[in-house]
Amino acid sequence: MDECTHDCSTCGESCPSRQDPQSLLAPMNAQSNVKNVIAVVSGKGGVGKSLVTALMACAMQRKSGRAAVLDADITGPSIPRLFGLEGTQAEATETALLPSVSDSGVKLMSINLLLDNSTTPVIWRGPVLAGVVKQFWSDVLWGDVDYMFVDMPPGTGDVPLTVFQSLPVKGILIVTSPQELVGMIVEKAVNMAEMMNVPVLGIVENMSYFQCPDCGRRHNIFGDSHVQEIAARHCIFNVAQIPMDAAIPAACDAGSIDSIAAPWLQDFAGRLQEDLDKLSKKA
Repeated sequence: MDECTHDCSTCGESCPSRQDPQSLLAPMNAQSNVKNVIAVVSGKGGVGKSLVTALMACAMQRKSGRAAVLDADITGPSIPRLFGLEGTQAEATETALLPSVSDSGVKLMSINLLLDNSTTPVIWRGPVLAGVVKQFWSDVLWGDVDYMFVDMPPGTGDVPLTVFQSLPVKGILIVTSPQELVGMIVEKAVNMAEMMNVPVLGIVENMSYFQCPDCGRRHNIFGDSHVQEIAARHCIFNVAQIPMDAAIPAACDAGSIDSIAAPWLQDFAGRLQEDLDKLSKKA
């Protein structure tokens, strides 16, 4: 309004700016077309969110050929190393940042791709971290992407809130492990999703079991799994379990996450694709 004094204390309830809801979504890069944004979350650290993010991106890359990872874990970025890009730097044009690309074609953006040294700590306050995440969405020329996975930091602080409010998140994947304590953490993640009005698309239990290569018997190293019970309680029907396998950390350390076939995620990835297609048709 021309007569606006920008002093809200002088305005009444008839002020149009108070009546019209304002979108908090950050603008997508003008030269990008990202169809599905999936946030990978957990209520605590150390359960393998980055691993699941990378494996799911690789799985969906095999299906569509157009997957990406936005590394929102600014203070603990590990995505570049998993894909063999540690020590490399992202390039840029005059108007946009360019994502780095893994050997299998997965597009990546992480703070470690912008630092001179990947061991340099990022000691920033929450609002600055949140601002970087929005820049990764708006200032990176992602191009055409069918499935973008956002590797979230643990908990429910500034960055997760920014992702849910600023990015068009279509659904979340919850990562957990078999310990009893984690059940409570999963409940927190589910409740957060409900509060943000974002559907839970599935639960992935990492370090679920060890399968003996000699006898084939499964051993529950961290105790019996309760993921199916938790999923059923919240009407979540897509569940996957990742075994403890020495080949997984070996591939991660070697930067060859693309080489892991991950048969235990194939059905899960297929159902995820179907659910996202259904959500797109409803929109």
